Amino acid sequence: MINDIIEKTKLHLNRAKSARSEIKNWPNGLDCELFEDFEKIKTIDTFIYRFIKLQDMMGEKLFKFFLDELGEYNDTMSLLDVLDKLEKFEIIGDASKWMEYRKLRNKLTHEYPNNEDEVIEGIHIAIDVFSDIEQILKNIEQYVEKSIKNKGNH
Repeated sequence: MINDIIEKTKLHLNRAKSARSEIKNWPNGLDCELFEDFEKIKTIDTFIYRFIKLQDMMGEKLFKFFLDELGEYNDTMSLLDVLDKLEKFEIIGDASKWMEYRKLRNKLTHEYPNNEDEVIEGIHIAIDVFSDIEQILKNIEQYVEKSIKNKGNH
């Protein structure tokens, strides 16, 4: 079950990663003029959608299933409790950072017309923190692989 969730999470990660690479290669970077270019808008929309789906999948499913596999999860735990446990297992470096990533959703989910600068700022931040989120997923994968190998050795 955990491996299925990891694979679904990686699907969102890889699609967001492709869109992020495309955005990073734009000659003029992110500016308000990009909202006039439909192809760029599609890339931005893809990145935002997949970034949000990635966060949702990790925060709502992957983290809980991971902790459940370790016998460390119960239904009464808040997201902050879950994040604190993940921090103890050195899966995430700082629980408060993940909460900041979640706040980023508000910037990214606004429609463009009246607040393009805010959306662009949110995209810049999302691009910057994307590698942190990717590392968290890698940490979970490595932990799961190690625990599977350890179970096989006993």
